Amino acid sequence: MNEKLWAGRFSKALDDSANDYNASIRFDQRMYKEDITGSMAHAAMLSATGIISAEDGNAIQAGLEGILSDLESGALQIDLSCEDIHTFVEQELTRRIGDTGKRLHTARSRNDQVAVDLRLNLRARTDETAELLKRLIRVICEKALAYADAIMPGYTHLQRAQPVTLGHHLMAYAWMFLRDLGRLQDARGRMNLCPLGSGALAGTTFPIDRDMTAKSLGFDGACPNSLDGVSDRDFCVELAGALALIMTHLSRFSEEIILWCSWEFKFVELDDAFSTGSSIMPQKKNPDIAELTRGKAGRAIGNLVTLLTMLKGLPLAYNKDLQEDKEAIFDSFDTAVMALTVFSPMLETMRVRTDNMRAAAAKGFINATDCADYLCAKGLPFRSAYKIVGELVAYLIAEGKTLEEASLEEYRRFSDLFAQDVYEAIRLENCVKKRLSKGATSPVLVKQQIEEALSRL
Repeated sequence: MNEKLWAGRFSKALDDSANDYNASIRFDQRMYKEDITGSMAHAAMLSATGIISAEDGNAIQAGLEGILSDLESGALQIDLSCEDIHTFVEQELTRRIGDTGKRLHTARSRNDQVAVDLRLNLRARTDETAELLKRLIRVICEKALAYADAIMPGYTHLQRAQPVTLGHHLMAYAWMFLRDLGRLQDARGRMNLCPLGSGALAGTTFPIDRDMTAKSLGFDGACPNSLDGVSDRDFCVELAGALALIMTHLSRFSEEIILWCSWEFKFVELDDAFSTGSSIMPQKKNPDIAELTRGKAGRAIGNLVTLLTMLKGLPLAYNKDLQEDKEAIFDSFDTAVMALTVFSPMLETMRVRTDNMRAAAAKGFINATDCADYLCAKGLPFRSAYKIVGELVAYLIAEGKTLEEASLEEYRRFSDLFAQDVYEAIRLENCVKKRLSKGATSPVLVKQQIEEALSRL
Protein backbone atom coordinates (compact mmCIF):
# COMPACT_ATOMS: atom_id res chain seq x y z
CA MET A 1 0.00 0.00 0.00
CA ASN A 2 1.24 3.51 -0.78
CA GLU A 3 2.48 5.61 2.12
CA LYS A 4 0.01 8.21 3.30
CA LEU A 5 0.91 11.88 2.96
CA TRP A 6 0.03 12.18 6.64
CA ALA A 7 2.23 9.27 7.81
CA GLY A 8 4.50 9.99 10.81
CA ARG A 9 2.10 10.66 13.66
CA PHE A 10 0.54 7.19 13.52
CA SER A 11 1.92 3.93 14.92
CA LYS A 12 -0.15 1.53 12.83
CA ALA A 13 -1.58 1.34 9.34
CA LEU A 14 -5.14 2.35 8.60
CA ASP A 15 -7.56 -0.57 8.68
CA ASP A 16 -8.30 -1.84 5.16
CA SER A 17 -12.01 -1.16 5.40
CA ALA A 18 -11.37 2.28 6.87
CA ASN A 19 -8.87 2.96 4.09
CA ASP A 20 -11.41 2.06 1.41
CA TYR A 21 -14.03 4.21 3.14
CA ASN A 22 -11.65 7.15 3.45
CA ALA A 23 -10.14 7.03 -0.05
CA SER A 24 -11.47 9.34 -2.77
CA ILE A 25 -9.27 8.45 -5.73
CA ARG A 26 -11.98 6.43 -7.49
CA PHE A 27 -13.88 9.67 -8.14
CA ASP A 28 -11.32 12.48 -7.72
CA GLN A 29 -8.96 10.90 -10.26
CA ARG A 30 -10.83 12.82 -12.93
CA MET A 31 -9.13 15.95 -11.58
CA TYR A 32 -5.63 14.74 -12.49
CA LYS A 33 -5.11 17.49 -15.05
CA GLU A 34 -6.24 20.22 -12.67
CA ASP A 35 -4.12 18.78 -9.87
CA ILE A 36 -1.01 18.82 -12.06
CA THR A 37 -1.82 22.26 -13.49
CA GLY A 38 -2.30 23.69 -9.99
CA SER A 39 0.91 22.05 -8.81
CA MET A 40 2.86 23.52 -11.72
CA ALA A 41 1.58 27.00 -10.89
CA HIS A 42 2.45 26.48 -7.23
CA ALA A 43 5.97 25.26 -8.08
CA ALA A 44 6.56 28.21 -10.41
CA MET A 45 5.56 30.59 -7.61
CA LEU A 46 7.78 28.83 -5.06
CA SER A 47 10.72 29.18 -7.44
CA ALA A 48 9.94 32.82 -8.34
CA THR A 49 9.77 33.84 -4.68
CA GLY A 50 12.98 31.98 -3.79
CA ILE A 51 11.23 29.55 -1.45
CA ILE A 52 12.75 26.73 -3.51
CA SER A 53 15.69 26.96 -5.90
CA ALA A 54 15.22 27.57 -9.60
CA GLU A 55 16.89 24.21 -10.24
CA ASP A 56 14.37 22.39 -8.06
CA GLY A 57 11.53 24.38 -9.59
CA ASN A 58 12.58 23.39 -13.09
CA ALA A 59 12.91 19.73 -12.10
CA ILE A 60 9.45 19.73 -10.55
CA GLN A 61 7.96 21.40 -13.63
CA ALA A 62 9.59 18.89 -15.97
CA GLY A 63 8.48 15.99 -13.79
CA LEU A 64 4.88 17.19 -13.66
CA GLU A 65 4.80 17.79 -17.42
CA GLY A 66 6.04 14.23 -17.95
CA ILE A 67 3.37 12.79 -15.65
CA LEU A 68 0.63 14.73 -17.44
CA SER A 69 1.91 13.67 -20.86
CA ASP A 70 2.08 10.02 -19.83
CA LEU A 71 -1.40 10.09 -18.31
CA GLU A 72 -2.81 11.69 -21.45
CA SER A 73 -1.14 9.14 -23.73
CA GLY A 74 -2.04 6.16 -21.56
CA ALA A 75 1.60 5.31 -20.84
CA LEU A 76 0.89 5.90 -17.13
CA GLN A 77 -2.14 4.56 -15.28
CA ILE A 78 -3.47 6.08 -12.08
CA ASP A 79 -2.76 3.83 -9.09
CA LEU A 80 -6.15 3.32 -7.43
CA SER A 81 -4.48 2.09 -4.23
CA CYS A 82 -3.49 5.70 -3.51
CA GLU A 83 -5.69 7.65 -1.12
CA ASP A 84 -6.46 10.42 -3.59
CA ILE A 85 -5.24 11.98 -6.82
CA HIS A 86 -2.99 14.39 -4.90
CA THR A 87 -1.16 11.49 -3.25
CA PHE A 88 -0.74 9.72 -6.57
CA VAL A 89 0.73 12.75 -8.36
CA GLU A 90 3.12 13.66 -5.54
CA GLN A 91 4.35 10.11 -5.08
CA GLU A 92 4.80 9.58 -8.81
CA LEU A 93 6.70 12.87 -9.01
CA THR A 94 9.01 11.83 -6.16
CA ARG A 95 9.52 8.43 -7.79
CA ARG A 96 10.67 10.21 -10.97
CA ILE A 97 12.82 13.05 -9.64
CA GLY A 98 13.70 11.93 -6.13
CA ASP A 99 13.57 14.03 -2.95
CA THR A 100 13.21 17.23 -4.99
CA GLY A 101 9.61 16.17 -5.58
CA LYS A 102 8.99 16.37 -1.85
CA ARG A 103 9.56 20.15 -2.00
CA LEU A 104 6.40 20.66 -4.07
CA HIS A 105 4.13 20.61 -1.04
CA THR A 106 5.97 23.48 0.65
CA ALA A 107 3.49 26.20 1.76
CA ARG A 108 0.55 24.09 0.62
CA SER A 109 -2.02 21.79 2.22
CA ARG A 110 -4.27 19.24 0.59
CA ASN A 111 -7.08 21.47 1.83
CA ASP A 112 -6.23 24.36 -0.49
CA GLN A 113 -4.95 21.94 -3.14
CA VAL A 114 -8.26 20.11 -3.49
CA ALA A 115 -10.15 23.40 -3.34
CA VAL A 116 -8.23 24.80 -6.31
CA ASP A 117 -8.47 21.51 -8.23
CA LEU A 118 -12.22 21.47 -7.79
CA ARG A 119 -12.67 25.08 -8.87
CA LEU A 120 -10.55 24.53 -11.97
CA ASN A 121 -12.48 21.41 -12.88
CA LEU A 122 -15.91 22.90 -12.33
CA ARG A 123 -14.96 26.06 -14.20
CA ALA A 124 -14.21 23.97 -17.28
CA ARG A 125 -17.41 21.93 -16.83
CA THR A 126 -19.41 25.15 -16.46
CA ASP A 127 -18.03 26.46 -19.74
CA GLU A 128 -18.81 23.13 -21.44
CA THR A 129 -22.38 23.16 -20.13
CA ALA A 130 -22.87 26.80 -21.14
CA GLU A 131 -21.90 25.97 -24.74
CA LEU A 132 -24.38 23.09 -24.81
CA LEU A 133 -27.09 25.40 -23.46
CA LYS A 134 -26.31 27.93 -26.19
CA ARG A 135 -26.61 25.21 -28.80
CA LEU A 136 -30.01 24.18 -27.43
CA ILE A 137 -31.24 27.77 -27.36
CA ARG A 138 -30.22 28.21 -31.00
CA VAL A 139 -32.07 25.02 -31.98
CA ILE A 140 -35.18 26.22 -30.14
CA CYS A 141 -34.98 29.60 -31.87
CA GLU A 142 -34.61 27.97 -35.30
CA LYS A 143 -37.60 25.73 -34.62
CA ALA A 144 -39.62 28.66 -33.27
CA LEU A 145 -38.89 30.73 -36.38
CA ALA A 146 -39.99 27.88 -38.63
CA TYR A 147 -43.30 27.64 -36.75
CA ALA A 148 -43.86 31.25 -35.75
CA ASP A 149 -47.27 31.16 -37.48
CA ALA A 150 -48.31 27.60 -36.58
CA ILE A 151 -51.45 27.80 -34.45
CA MET A 152 -51.93 25.42 -31.56
CA PRO A 153 -53.99 25.40 -28.38
CA GLY A 154 -52.31 26.93 -25.36
CA TYR A 155 -53.11 25.14 -22.12
CA THR A 156 -53.74 25.91 -18.48
CA HIS A 157 -54.49 23.02 -16.08
CA LEU A 158 -53.88 20.82 -19.17
CA GLN A 159 -57.16 22.18 -20.53
CA ARG A 160 -57.30 24.05 -23.83
CA ALA A 161 -57.23 27.72 -22.94
CA GLN A 162 -56.29 30.23 -25.68
CA PRO A 163 -54.74 30.05 -29.14
CA VAL A 164 -50.97 30.49 -29.37
CA THR A 165 -48.36 29.66 -31.96
CA LEU A 166 -45.91 26.81 -31.61
CA GLY A 167 -43.13 29.37 -32.06
CA HIS A 168 -44.38 31.27 -29.03
CA HIS A 169 -44.66 28.09 -26.98
CA LEU A 170 -41.11 27.03 -27.86
CA MET A 171 -39.70 30.45 -27.04
CA ALA A 172 -40.96 30.09 -23.48
CA TYR A 173 -38.31 27.39 -23.11
CA ALA A 174 -35.68 29.52 -24.81
CA TRP A 175 -36.12 32.13 -22.07
CA MET A 176 -35.93 29.47 -19.36
CA PHE A 177 -32.64 28.21 -20.74
CA LEU A 178 -31.32 31.74 -21.16
CA ARG A 179 -31.93 32.28 -17.44
CA ASP A 180 -30.13 29.00 -16.78
CA LEU A 181 -27.21 30.24 -18.84
CA GLY A 182 -27.13 33.43 -16.78
CA ARG A 183 -27.14 31.46 -13.54
CA LEU A 184 -24.17 29.38 -14.71
CA GLN A 185 -22.27 32.49 -15.71
CA ASP A 186 -23.04 34.24 -12.41
CA ALA A 187 -21.93 31.21 -10.40
CA ARG A 188 -18.76 30.96 -12.48
CA GLY A 189 -17.89 34.57 -11.67
CA ARG A 190 -18.24 34.05 -7.93
CA MET A 191 -16.31 30.76 -8.11
CA ASN A 192 -13.38 32.27 -9.98
CA LEU A 193 -11.22 33.12 -6.96
CA CYS A 194 -8.14 31.10 -6.10
CA PRO A 195 -7.91 29.31 -2.71
CA LEU A 196 -4.30 28.20 -3.27
CA GLY A 197 -2.11 29.66 -0.54
CA SER A 198 -4.77 29.36 2.15
CA GLY A 199 -2.86 26.38 3.51
CA ALA A 200 -4.72 24.06 5.84
CA LEU A 201 -6.76 26.98 7.19
CA ALA A 202 -4.50 29.78 8.49
CA GLY A 203 -2.23 30.65 5.57
CA THR A 204 1.52 30.10 5.73
CA THR A 205 4.67 31.61 7.15
CA PHE A 206 6.42 31.37 3.76
CA PRO A 207 6.56 34.58 1.63
CA ILE A 208 4.28 33.20 -1.09
CA ASP A 209 2.74 35.28 -3.90
CA ARG A 210 -0.93 34.28 -4.04
CA ASP A 211 -1.70 36.79 -6.77
CA MET A 212 0.88 35.14 -9.02
CA THR A 213 -0.68 31.69 -8.73
CA ALA A 214 -4.19 33.10 -9.09
CA LYS A 215 -3.27 34.93 -12.27
CA SER A 216 -1.38 32.01 -13.81
CA LEU A 217 -4.40 29.76 -13.27
CA GLY A 218 -6.84 32.23 -14.81
CA PHE A 219 -8.55 33.31 -11.60
CA ASP A 220 -9.78 36.85 -11.01
CA GLY A 221 -7.91 37.01 -7.72
CA ALA A 222 -7.19 35.15 -4.50
CA CYS A 223 -9.80 34.16 -1.91
CA PRO A 224 -9.59 36.95 0.70
CA ASN A 225 -9.95 34.71 3.77
CA SER A 226 -7.92 31.53 4.24
CA LEU A 227 -10.57 29.84 6.41
CA ASP A 228 -13.22 30.49 3.80
CA GLY A 229 -10.81 29.58 1.01
CA VAL A 230 -10.53 25.95 2.13
CA SER A 231 -14.06 25.42 3.48
CA ASP A 232 -16.20 27.29 0.93
CA ARG A 233 -18.36 25.04 -1.23
CA ASP A 234 -21.00 27.64 -2.02
CA PHE A 235 -19.93 27.44 -5.64
CA CYS A 236 -20.81 23.73 -5.68
CA VAL A 237 -24.26 24.51 -4.29
CA GLU A 238 -24.82 27.35 -6.76
CA LEU A 239 -23.77 25.23 -9.70
CA ALA A 240 -25.82 22.27 -8.47
CA GLY A 241 -28.81 24.59 -8.15
CA ALA A 242 -28.32 25.90 -11.68
CA LEU A 243 -27.94 22.35 -13.00
CA ALA A 244 -31.03 21.20 -11.10
CA LEU A 245 -33.01 23.99 -12.76
CA ILE A 246 -31.62 23.09 -16.18
CA MET A 247 -32.73 19.52 -15.65
CA THR A 248 -36.10 20.70 -14.33
CA HIS A 249 -36.64 22.76 -17.46
CA LEU A 250 -35.54 19.87 -19.66
CA SER A 251 -37.94 17.67 -17.70
CA ARG A 252 -40.86 20.04 -18.29
CA PHE A 253 -40.01 20.23 -21.98
CA SER A 254 -39.72 16.44 -22.10
CA GLU A 255 -43.14 16.04 -20.51
CA GLU A 256 -44.72 18.16 -23.23
CA ILE A 257 -42.89 16.29 -25.99
CA ILE A 258 -44.06 12.99 -24.45
CA LEU A 259 -47.65 14.24 -24.44
CA TRP A 260 -47.39 15.66 -27.95
CA CYS A 261 -46.03 12.31 -29.25
CA SER A 262 -49.01 10.38 -27.93
CA TRP A 263 -51.81 9.31 -30.27
CA GLU A 264 -54.17 11.46 -28.19
CA PHE A 265 -52.25 14.59 -29.27
CA LYS A 266 -50.11 13.59 -32.26
CA PHE A 267 -48.69 17.12 -32.48
CA VAL A 268 -45.14 15.90 -33.11
CA GLU A 269 -43.22 12.81 -34.11
CA LEU A 270 -39.70 12.12 -32.92
CA ASP A 271 -37.11 10.90 -35.37
CA ASP A 272 -36.42 7.16 -35.26
CA ALA A 273 -32.87 7.92 -34.14
CA PHE A 274 -34.28 9.35 -30.89
CA SER A 275 -37.02 6.80 -30.21
CA THR A 276 -37.14 3.20 -29.06
CA GLY A 277 -39.53 0.29 -29.46
CA SER A 278 -41.15 -2.40 -27.36
CA SER A 279 -39.90 -5.96 -26.85
CA ILE A 280 -43.45 -7.32 -27.19
CA MET A 281 -45.58 -4.71 -28.99
CA PRO A 282 -44.30 -4.26 -32.56
CA GLN A 283 -46.31 -1.09 -33.20
CA LYS A 284 -44.75 0.92 -30.38
CA LYS A 285 -42.53 3.97 -30.85
CA ASN A 286 -41.58 5.30 -27.45
CA PRO A 287 -40.12 8.72 -26.51
CA ASP A 288 -37.60 7.10 -24.18
CA ILE A 289 -34.97 9.83 -24.52
CA ALA A 290 -37.46 12.42 -23.27
CA GLU A 291 -38.66 10.06 -20.55
CA LEU A 292 -35.10 9.41 -19.36
CA THR A 293 -34.44 13.13 -19.25
CA ARG A 294 -37.56 13.61 -17.17
CA GLY A 295 -36.39 10.86 -14.81
CA LYS A 296 -32.80 12.04 -14.54
CA ALA A 297 -33.93 15.43 -13.28
CA GLY A 298 -34.38 13.73 -9.92
CA ARG A 299 -30.65 12.99 -9.74
CA ALA A 300 -29.75 16.66 -10.12
CA ILE A 301 -32.32 17.72 -7.54
CA GLY A 302 -31.06 15.05 -5.14
CA ASN A 303 -27.46 16.16 -5.57
CA LEU A 304 -28.41 19.72 -4.65
CA VAL A 305 -30.06 18.45 -1.45
CA THR A 306 -26.96 16.34 -0.72
CA LEU A 307 -24.66 19.35 -0.92
CA LEU A 308 -26.87 21.59 1.20
CA THR A 309 -27.24 18.88 3.82
CA MET A 310 -23.48 18.24 3.82
CA LEU A 311 -22.76 21.91 4.54
CA LYS A 312 -25.51 22.84 6.96
CA GLY A 313 -23.81 21.70 10.19
CA LEU A 314 -20.12 22.13 9.40
CA PRO A 315 -17.91 24.25 11.66
CA LEU A 316 -14.89 25.98 10.13
CA ALA A 317 -12.59 25.13 8.57
CA TYR A 318 -12.02 21.93 6.59
CA ASN A 319 -13.90 18.77 7.57
CA LYS A 320 -13.82 15.37 5.86
CA ASP A 321 -17.54 15.77 5.11
CA LEU A 322 -16.45 18.07 2.28
CA GLN A 323 -15.14 15.04 0.39
CA GLU A 324 -18.81 14.31 -0.37
CA ASP A 325 -18.98 17.39 -2.59
CA LYS A 326 -17.31 15.80 -5.62
CA GLU A 327 -19.52 12.82 -6.37
CA ALA A 328 -22.62 14.98 -6.10
CA ILE A 329 -21.47 17.90 -8.24
CA PHE A 330 -19.67 15.67 -10.75
CA ASP A 331 -22.85 13.63 -11.20
CA SER A 332 -24.94 16.78 -11.67
CA PHE A 333 -22.64 17.98 -14.44
CA ASP A 334 -22.44 14.53 -16.03
CA THR A 335 -26.23 14.24 -16.02
CA ALA A 336 -26.87 17.71 -17.43
CA VAL A 337 -24.18 17.43 -20.11
CA MET A 338 -25.49 14.04 -21.21
CA ALA A 339 -29.08 15.31 -21.36
CA LEU A 340 -28.21 18.51 -23.22
CA THR A 341 -26.04 16.62 -25.70
CA VAL A 342 -28.91 14.39 -26.79
CA PHE A 343 -31.78 16.87 -26.36
CA SER A 344 -30.72 19.37 -29.04
CA PRO A 345 -30.58 16.89 -31.95
CA MET A 346 -33.78 15.23 -30.74
CA LEU A 347 -35.57 18.57 -30.92
CA GLU A 348 -33.88 19.56 -34.17
CA THR A 349 -35.07 16.41 -35.97
CA MET A 350 -38.56 16.39 -34.45
CA ARG A 351 -41.35 16.51 -37.07
CA VAL A 352 -44.23 18.87 -36.29
CA ARG A 353 -47.82 18.00 -37.28
CA THR A 354 -49.22 21.49 -37.79
CA ASP A 355 -52.46 20.03 -39.17
CA ASN A 356 -53.22 18.24 -35.91
CA MET A 357 -52.27 21.29 -33.86
CA ARG A 358 -54.63 23.49 -35.89
CA ALA A 359 -57.43 20.93 -35.65
CA ALA A 360 -57.04 20.75 -31.88
CA ALA A 361 -57.09 24.54 -31.65
CA ALA A 362 -60.44 24.61 -33.45
CA LYS A 363 -62.01 22.76 -30.53
CA GLY A 364 -62.37 23.67 -26.89
CA PHE A 365 -63.65 27.27 -27.32
CA ILE A 366 -60.13 28.68 -26.97
CA ASN A 367 -61.31 31.87 -28.73
CA ALA A 368 -63.94 32.59 -26.06
CA THR A 369 -61.84 35.36 -24.52
CA ASP A 370 -61.59 37.00 -27.94
CA CYS A 371 -65.38 36.81 -28.21
CA ALA A 372 -65.66 38.61 -24.86
CA ASP A 373 -63.08 41.17 -26.02
CA TYR A 374 -65.23 41.73 -29.09
CA LEU A 375 -68.17 42.74 -26.89
CA CYS A 376 -65.88 44.98 -24.82
CA ALA A 377 -64.88 46.77 -27.99
CA LYS A 378 -68.60 47.41 -28.53
CA GLY A 379 -68.76 49.17 -25.17
CA LEU A 380 -69.74 46.39 -22.77
CA PRO A 381 -67.82 46.04 -19.46
CA PHE A 382 -65.56 42.98 -19.53
CA ARG A 383 -67.22 41.20 -16.59
CA SER A 384 -70.61 41.53 -18.32
CA ALA A 385 -69.12 40.35 -21.61
CA TYR A 386 -67.50 37.44 -19.81
CA LYS A 387 -70.88 36.31 -18.41
CA ILE A 388 -72.61 36.56 -21.78
CA VAL A 389 -69.95 34.53 -23.56
CA GLY A 390 -69.95 31.96 -20.75
CA GLU A 391 -73.69 31.47 -21.21
CA LEU A 392 -73.19 31.29 -24.99
CA VAL A 393 -70.50 28.61 -24.63
CA ALA A 394 -72.67 26.56 -22.27
CA TYR A 395 -75.48 26.70 -24.84
CA LEU A 396 -73.19 25.70 -27.73
CA ILE A 397 -71.72 22.77 -25.75
CA ALA A 398 -75.25 21.46 -25.29
CA GLU A 399 -75.89 21.95 -29.02
CA GLY A 400 -72.62 20.28 -30.02
CA LYS A 401 -71.37 23.39 -31.84
CA THR A 402 -68.28 25.63 -31.73
CA LEU A 403 -68.24 29.42 -31.74
CA GLU A 404 -67.38 29.35 -35.45
CA GLU A 405 -70.36 27.07 -36.18
CA ALA A 406 -72.97 29.10 -34.29
CA SER A 407 -75.34 31.19 -36.41
CA LEU A 408 -75.58 34.94 -35.97
CA GLU A 409 -79.12 34.40 -34.76
CA GLU A 410 -77.82 32.18 -31.96
CA TYR A 411 -75.24 34.80 -31.05
CA ARG A 412 -77.89 37.49 -30.87
CA ARG A 413 -79.96 35.46 -28.44
CA PHE A 414 -77.33 36.42 -25.87
CA SER A 415 -76.52 40.01 -26.96
CA ASP A 416 -77.71 42.43 -29.61
CA LEU A 417 -74.15 43.71 -29.88
CA PHE A 418 -73.12 40.67 -31.90
CA ALA A 419 -72.90 41.36 -35.64
CA GLN A 420 -71.46 39.64 -38.72
CA ASP A 421 -67.94 40.84 -37.90
CA VAL A 422 -67.84 38.57 -34.84
CA TYR A 423 -66.68 35.73 -37.09
CA GLU A 424 -63.56 37.65 -38.06
CA ALA A 425 -62.94 38.51 -34.41
CA ILE A 426 -63.00 34.85 -33.33
CA ARG A 427 -61.03 33.46 -36.29
CA LEU A 428 -58.01 31.78 -34.73
CA GLU A 429 -55.49 33.38 -37.09
CA ASN A 430 -56.82 36.81 -36.15
CA CYS A 431 -56.94 35.91 -32.45
CA VAL A 432 -53.23 35.21 -32.62
CA LYS A 433 -52.25 38.15 -34.83
CA LYS A 434 -54.13 40.67 -32.67
CA ARG A 435 -52.22 39.73 -29.53
CA LEU A 436 -49.66 42.49 -29.85
CA SER A 437 -48.94 43.26 -26.20
CA LYS A 438 -45.24 42.95 -25.39
CA GLY A 439 -44.27 39.30 -25.10
CA ALA A 440 -47.51 38.03 -26.64
CA THR A 441 -48.05 35.29 -29.21
CA SER A 442 -48.42 37.36 -32.39
CA PRO A 443 -46.04 35.95 -35.03
CA VAL A 444 -44.53 39.41 -35.43
CA LEU A 445 -43.64 39.51 -31.74
CA VAL A 446 -42.45 35.92 -31.72
CA LYS A 447 -39.91 36.80 -34.40
CA GLN A 448 -38.79 39.78 -32.31
CA GLN A 449 -38.38 37.45 -29.31
CA ILE A 450 -36.21 35.15 -31.38
CA GLU A 451 -33.98 38.04 -32.47
CA GLU A 452 -33.63 39.25 -28.90
CA ALA A 453 -32.87 35.77 -27.55
CA LEU A 454 -30.20 35.15 -30.16
CA SER A 455 -28.64 38.54 -29.53
CA ARG A 456 -28.19 37.59 -25.86
CA LEU A 457 -26.04 34.64 -26.84
